[in-house]
This record gives sequence, C-alpha cells and structure tokens, in this order.
Amino acid sequence: MGFDLEEKAKEAFVEDHFELAVELLTQAIHLHPTNPQLYADRAQANIKLNNFTEAVADANKAIHLNPSLSKAYLRKGNACMKLEEYHTAKTALETGASLVPDTSRFFNLIKECDRLIAEESYTVPTQDATPKVLEPEPIVAVTKPKYRHEYYQTPQQVVVTIFAKGVSKESITVDFGEQILRVNIDVLGEDAYVFQSRLFGKIIPSGCRYEVMSTKIEIRLAKAESVHWKSLEFTRETTVAPRAIDSSVTGTQRPTYPSSKPKRVDWDKLEAQVKKEEKDENLDGDAALNKFFREIYHDADEDTRRAMKKSFVESNGTVLSTNWKEVGTKKVEGSPPDGMELKKWEY
Repeated sequence: MGFDLEEKAKEAFVEDHFELAVELLTQAIHLHPTNPQLYADRAQANIKLNNFTEAVADANKAIHLNPSLSKAYLRKGNACMKLEEYHTAKTALETGASLVPDTSRFFNLIKECDRLIAEESYTVPTQDATPKVLEPEPIVAVTKPKYRHEYYQTPQQVVVTIFAKGVSKESITVDFGEQILRVNIDVLGEDAYVFQSRLFGKIIPSGCRYEVMSTKIEIRLAKAESVHWKSLEFTRETTVAPRAIDSSVTGTQRPTYPSSKPKRVDWDKLEAQVKKEEKDENLDGDAALNKFFREIYHDADEDTRRAMKKSFVESNGTVLSTNWKEVGTKKVEGSPPDGMELKKWEY
C-alpha cells in the first residue's frame, strides 16, 4: 500500500499536482514513519507549494533518519534560501555536497549563498529604508490550540513556554532554524499538535535548547542580536529597525509575559505616561499626585479598586494598596511618614 501511494505521489508531482503529492506522501508516511525518502520527497513538494518552513521540517526529519541522504540536504538548502536563512542553507548544502561525486548542483547554490551572505553583511538598515516585501508564508492554523503558550524575553534570549502536561520527551520534536521554531507533540492515540512559526528576529540555532517538564515545555531561543522583539512571530508591520535593549538597565526592568490571560495593568508604563502628562500640563504638588492616582484607579480591575478604597479609608489616608489579597482579609493600620505621629480624630 505504501509503495502504491509513493508511486501515485510521484505521478502527481510530475503532473504539477503538488497538493495531491503532499497528501499522498503524508498517507505513506503514516504507514512508514521511518522512511527518510518519503520525508525528502514531501519536502520537495512543499517547496513547490511555497511551504518552506514545512519543507525544512521534512528535510530535517529525513536527515535525522538517514544522515547520508544527500537530496535531503539539497531540499533543506533550497528551502532555507527561500526563507533567507543563508548560513543554514550553506551548511546543509556543503554537507550534501560531501556525500555525492557530482557536486555541480550543490556548488552553484553554495556560490549563490555566498553572494547573498555578502550582500546581507554590507546592508545597513535605516529608518528611512523601504522595508523589503517578503513572500507570504503559510502558518499552520489551529482553531482551538490544544496547548496554551506564552513567552518573555531578555536582551540575550526569548523563552517560549508551551503548557503541555504529562507529555513524554519521546513524543516531542523541536527544530530550530535561523528564524524558525517548530514544535511537534505527537501523543499516541491523539491528534498531533504542531506549533510552527517564523520568528520576529533571527536566532542562533546552536545556542537554543529546550527542557521537558511535568507540566510544560520550556524553550530558550538565543537571539542573534540584542534587540527587543515586538512579538514572537514575524510581522510585516515593522517599518523601522527594532530598538536595541540596554542590558545595563535590565536589572530594574521587568519582562512582560504575553498570554491568553486577561490583560494586567503595566504600572511602570502608566507611571511614565502620567509623568509625561504632568510635565506637558505643568501640574505640580497635589494636582499631579491626584492625577496619578486617578489614572491608576481608572485602569484597574475590580479587586484593585476595592483594595485601594479599603486601604485608604482604614489607614486614614496613609496607605494606598492595590493588592486585594493582602488587605482584603484584615484591617489596614495607618502608616504615617517618618517623624510624624498618627492621631485619630473623634467625631
């Protein structure tokens, strides 16, 4: 059965029916999951469909199953060049060339990689430069993701967490490219989960790692440049060079954690905004302070507002807390400034 599917896939490919070829090869892989030829052939069909990230993943799987399969390196090199991952492409092509007597196909592509790498090295981005338009890349669409994910970042790395509870290491495959992250979780008897994305910025694959824990998978991506990622995934909306992160102040800056949870108040951002407005409006003294507290109260959730009211009233105006868990279960005692004494007024 698997052989018939493979032959039909080759016929479909020759007739330029690339989607059918991918479908047939996927069925064949389901029957023979350890056949590297099937993955290499599906990689080529995916390249024809401009599914370059999928092609890289298939080529990597073929190489894993048979490190001597030269055409798998050729497929990977072609797909990585389309994704502008020229260093990764060149490495794959050089490895493939070492496995065959006729290196002409590999040699021409390696020369092209060298040319593109040189151009990339001498290109200095400016804010006025017109952004390069990239071909659209398909991303695996999942209506309701089986596992939730979130990320945070430092100047040197991006940490992606996928909350997958009780999944064994053997069920997980993680692939890194120069600007690609692919995570596959294939649990027996369940539909496979695939997280695949072209990342906001480039990474160093050799410096990336992941760890499987009892409740989650933690993936650490080594940034190629110390720049701030505005999102985890690549977007064409970025029209200026990303701002660099000042590593000297990271000790006082808190990373943000985008996730599916309700949005929390970013107090540092709010305070900076209020200070700017104070300066613009020339507010001072109590007026500026009152404006700051109004802004906090306006953007706070219900628990935060309750905490602010209760703490301010019970402490006679000397304590203002936003933590309901801390003040909700006990009376808030007054806390006057140093050198002053708290007196209770009788009515």
